Amino acid sequence: MSAELVTGIAELTTITEQGVLHDAALVIADGRIAWIGPAAHAPAADSRTDLAGRAVLPGWVDAHTHLVFGGDRSAEFAARMAGGAYAAGGIASTVSATREATTEDLLRRAQELRAEAEAQGTTWVEAKTGYGLDVEHERRTAEVAAVVADEVTFLGAHLVPPGTSMRDYVDLVTGPMLAAVAPLCTAVDVFCERGAFDEEAAREVLAAGARAGLRAKVHANQLGPGPGVRLGVELGALSVDHCNHLDDADVDAIAGSTTVATLLPAADLCTRQPLAPARRLLDAGVTVALATNCNPGSSFTTSMPFAVATAVLQMGMSVEEAVRAATLGGATALGRHEGHDGLGTVAVGRRADLHALDAPSAAHLAYRPGVPLTHAVWRRGVRVR
Repeated sequence: MSAELVTGIAELTTITEQGVLHDAALVIADGRIAWIGPAAHAPAADSRTDLAGRAVLPGWVDAHTHLVFGGDRSAEFAARMAGGAYAAGGIASTVSATREATTEDLLRRAQELRAEAEAQGTTWVEAKTGYGLDVEHERRTAEVAAVVADEVTFLGAHLVPPGTSMRDYVDLVTGPMLAAVAPLCTAVDVFCERGAFDEEAAREVLAAGARAGLRAKVHANQLGPGPGVRLGVELGALSVDHCNHLDDADVDAIAGSTTVATLLPAADLCTRQPLAPARRLLDAGVTVALATNCNPGSSFTTSMPFAVATAVLQMGMSVEEAVRAATLGGATALGRHEGHDGLGTVAVGRRADLHALDAPSAAHLAYRPGVPLTHAVWRRGVRVR
């Protein structure tokens, strides 16, 4: 078993009780962190990487993406920036383009997006289905997502296809579609929003997913107040995602649960929704995650650094809070924060998923917004950038 010593770390953000270490070093062996401590006390290793005064933090955990799709919606985006309203119905155009695309084209684009994310420090990616909306194409997009992403979420309940009744479509989602896709997935999601699925339908979809062994997630309270957040909490969802429009009861419900509030600031900006109330949620004791929501209609970005910078500059989060939300917060939103393979921290025995910045501290992520700062990336102990 070979070991790599990584030294010259000006600032090591561990997201553990060790906090932030300065003038630090670490050892990677067999894909895991084998040692952490002062650079002056670093042990010998088979190889050595000197970061020359750069910062290191856990790799980003992007807990909400839609990486597999066909087509382009830039014209819709431009119209929205000119004053048009965002509506969930725009999803239908991506469904048509996805069905028409070849599997090879879907795979190639998803791989390009995954590589783009990795180049910015993302080491774990969740990807949803939801642009197939029939059994054949939901299964096909799940198969592509399983190749490209680290885990797949079933989002057949993304939109009711035009010409189909809610009742008939829910029966399809909870029956043949779920049966076809569930073996490839770890979670089930539903877009509980006006123009998409109401509380009754969302509850039915999540219950069927639970019977198939899938954990629950909910697209909730994005476009206006609604039942999604409290439904997710009631059903023990891993996360409720978006959370733009919350009342006191919504915040209290999340705060009294283990459910994570996953915030998607790029989507808020691209749809001109109010930014999610991050400060209010954190002050209430809610576990917050940040994610990209990469998709062609409302957030066509793979940049976790953009999400972090926006959270700091516009959402009232400190750098420490935003980095935690984009690492351990994302891992918690996926139920992958504990145990031997736990994600989102730098700790002895944990996976060596690391992100080195071309900067002396994590503060530069917001201090220098928009500047590409990724110097190196390790996934499971292997340097990939």
